Amino acid sequence: MWIIGLVLLLALLIPVLGIIIDSPIGRALARRLEGPEPVTPALAELAKKVELLESEVDDLTRNVDSLREDNAFLTRLIEDAPGRRPLPPAAGS
Repeated sequence: MWIIGLVLLLALLIPVLGIIIDSPIGRALARRLEGPEPVTPALAELAKKVELLESEVDDLTRNVDSLREDNAFLTRLIEDAPGRRPLPPAAGS
């Protein structure tokens, strides 16, 4: 009797296994078992250039923010100066 149960269990597991393998989870597991895709040299070089450009953009953003702060400070300093007087004429004019 237990042999019939075992055969029946195996017969039911075959479609279940097929459904699991064909599911998105099964496909993701298969891709993971295959390993990472090889990266072509052109793609690696492009990724390096993009990373370099991103770092340059970050540096430029920090510089622009610093210049904005400096400009705001100087504007406040000029506007809030007590008893503003005109600048003296330049020497040699």
